[in-house]
Amino acid sequence: MLNVRKTALYALVACFSLLCMQVSQANHLPGFVDLVKETSSAVVNISTTQKIKSGMPELPEGFEMPEFPEDSPFGELFKYFFEHDESGEPSYRDAKSLGSGFIISKDGYVMTNYHVVKDADEIIVRLSDRRELKGEVIGVDQRSDVALLKIEATGLPVVKIGKSSELEVGEWVLAIGSPFGFDHSATAGIVSAKGRSLPRENYVPFIQTDVAINPGNSGGPLFNQEGEVVGVNSQIYSRTGGYMGLSFAIPVEVAMDVADQLKTAGRVKRGWLGVLIQDVTLDLAESFGMKQPRGALVVKVLPDSPAKKAGIKVGDVIVEFNKNAIQNSAALPPIVGSSKVGVQMPVAVFRNGREKTLKVKLDELPDDKSVAKVTSDEVVEQTNRIGFSAVDLTDEQKEALEIQGGVLVTRVIEGPASQAGIRKDDIILTLDSKQIENLDQFQKLVGALPGGKSVAILVQRDGSPTFLAVKVPADS
Repeated sequence: MLNVRKTALYALVACFSLLCMQVSQANHLPGFVDLVKETSSAVVNISTTQKIKSGMPELPEGFEMPEFPEDSPFGELFKYFFEHDESGEPSYRDAKSLGSGFIISKDGYVMTNYHVVKDADEIIVRLSDRRELKGEVIGVDQRSDVALLKIEATGLPVVKIGKSSELEVGEWVLAIGSPFGFDHSATAGIVSAKGRSLPRENYVPFIQTDVAINPGNSGGPLFNQEGEVVGVNSQIYSRTGGYMGLSFAIPVEVAMDVADQLKTAGRVKRGWLGVLIQDVTLDLAESFGMKQPRGALVVKVLPDSPAKKAGIKVGDVIVEFNKNAIQNSAALPPIVGSSKVGVQMPVAVFRNGREKTLKVKLDELPDDKSVAKVTSDEVVEQTNRIGFSAVDLTDEQKEALEIQGGVLVTRVIEGPASQAGIRKDDIILTLDSKQIENLDQFQKLVGALPGGKSVAILVQRDGSPTFLAVKVPADS
């Protein structure tokens, strides 16, 4: 009987301990009630109106509008696509969209996304007190997806600006916005990652979160637990168009720097180095003699660029820029873009098995330029030991590509080259860190490659150069 009582007592103690642990864990979950009360008044809803053509400006040549019965659905369909007004001009309709923003100054400056106000004919900013004010675009920056607006009001509530650099992965964050038009909706989550690079967004090291973000949240603030804005909600990754657990915010330091430049100069000035880069894979690191993959591998140095003047070469791995370590290629563009133009700064590169420090003076980032593309008729000839055949480039092709040498891949068979990703019509620019002058020199270099090791090949494809690592077959 005594043992039974002891067992029951132990079970009761265990249950009590488990309950206390659960209560303790619950007490450690963040509460956002006060944070929402303190910050939501500075968050705004942004609605835009854009006039777009309701259909085609005119019927196709030789085509006349058929006559349909008055109640025919086909008549309404043709009217939607082809209807004009009495003057013969195409008809227009108003397209409306919604977004979010937040007030950064008491005299009416508002931050939002560029894509929220893009091509808008009218912008209405609705405050938390239900006032609706017309928004004026002070400036936009497409590269960072930031827009600065101005409303005519004073004494407005403003957000506190924090530091995204102090965020930790796993830290709780809060978003307030207008998803699907539901004003001042609060959603919470954690920081999933920092410094994310997204396609076509090279100059923004995005904050990734799992905060629920949906259409209408764009341009709204991302708060830390102290109620400070640490990011501007900008994008989601989705296969459905709605939230799937991957949200991305512009770091507030980037957004505020852009806003300050838009306010003072009307445009954004970014640093420009003048290189095309890629990540260093494990095989490429081995071919370069690096202990581990790191840095940004230079695949092209643009003519008359700061990089060219500083002595940076194709095949260099940039491992440090202005005393900032470069862990991967995505880390370099935001650092370069935010660096001062015309100021000399150090850049460390890994070259020929050792680090070398150069001095570079950045220029201002120019507009994008198109790059020439070359194609050729297929020429079938004997393949080399790594599995492809090639021919010399013509002088016209070299001029179009703005290159001095190289060979054109005409055929790829199953083997090391195809496994590395080399394709027909690739231009081979370097092999094992040696510039390719012509086909004869290239074939000699291929024949002298050490068997059983990875070597780096620089190829240019559709105007874009990239390094590939090819495993040379062991000599039999």
